[in-house]
Amino acid sequence: MSFQEKRNIVSLISTLLIFSLYSMYVFQKYQEGSFHTSNAFSFWGAFILILIPVSILAKIIIHIVFSMINTIATKEKEPRITDELDKLIELKSTRNSHYVFIIGFLLAMIPLVMDQPPYVMFIILISSGLLSEVIGVITKLYLYRRGV
Repeated sequence: MSFQEKRNIVSLISTLLIFSLYSMYVFQKYQEGSFHTSNAFSFWGAFILILIPVSILAKIIIHIVFSMINTIATKEKEPRITDELDKLIELKSTRNSHYVFIIGFLLAMIPLVMDQPPYVMFIILISSGLLSEVIGVITKLYLYRRGV
């Protein structure tokens, strides 16, 4: 298995783990009444704005630890050069990821038009963000394994 495939597997697992742990933590605190929000927009805005830096920081730490463990275990260092294949795979995965997010964004607007509660829109929006990231990583894994 190539370094890029291992890195993408770690990225996929860490994305799902970070999101699920953070969601469980926030909703547990919400059930306990720790969040004193008067409206749903404040709660969901805080959920998203805190999720972004928590996710970025956790992924940076996870990838540093992965790189160190991989270097120790396999004696191979992370490739410093990205060739055209890497760039093409990155572009295709970004395209797929953006398509999924845009579709999710449009679907998230439907509950607003149908006078549904705002939390429905936020759940669809957050889910589409997670799904778009997962689709991007899966696309990379598929293209590295199969080739472009």
